Amino acid sequence: MLYTAELRATVDDVNLVHDYESIFRAHHGRLVRALTVVAGSREAAADAVQDAFVKAHFRWRQVSQYEDPVGWIRRVAINKLRDDYRSATRRQRLVERLGSQRTAEPGEPEFSELAPLLATLTKQQRACVALFYVDGLSVNEIATALGVSDGAVKFHLHQGRERLRGTILNERQPS
Repeated sequence: MLYTAELRATVDDVNLVHDYESIFRAHHGRLVRALTVVAGSREAAADAVQDAFVKAHFRWRQVSQYEDPVGWIRRVAINKLRDDYRSATRRQRLVERLGSQRTAEPGEPEFSELAPLLATLTKQQRACVALFYVDGLSVNEIATALGVSDGAVKFHLHQGRERLRGTILNERQPS
C-alpha cells in the first residue's frame, strides 16, 4: 500500500515537471520578445523572464493550479522589469547627484530600427503595444499582466498608436 502511494507521488512529480517544461518551451521565447520591446533590452527581458520561470519552478505545485500560470509568470517578469527600472532610475539620480557621467550599456537592442520610434512612447504605452502586437495578448490579458483596467490598456494602446503614427508621418514628409 505504501509502495503504491510513493509510486503515485513520483508519477505526479514527473507530470508536474513535464507540464512546467512544456509551458517553458511554448512561452519563453514569446515572453522574451515581448518584454524586449518593453524593456528596450533583450538581456534585461531575458533576465526577467528567466527569474519569473525560476520562481514558477520553485512554486510549481501552487502555480500550476492557477487558472493562467503563464499569466502569473508574465506578471512576475513585468514586476522584475519594473523593479530593475526603478533601481536603475535611482542609481542614475545618484550618479547625477555625485556629478559623474553615466556610461552607456554595452550592446544594442536587436530591434535597432524600431528603437527610435519606440523611445517616443511612454513606458505604459510601450508595454501595452509590446504585449498586444509582439506577444499577441488580448486587452484583458494585458490589463491583468500590468495590473491596470481594460480601459487604461485601450487608452495606452490608442495613445501609442497615435504617437507612432505621428512620428512615422513626420519622418516621411519632405523637408
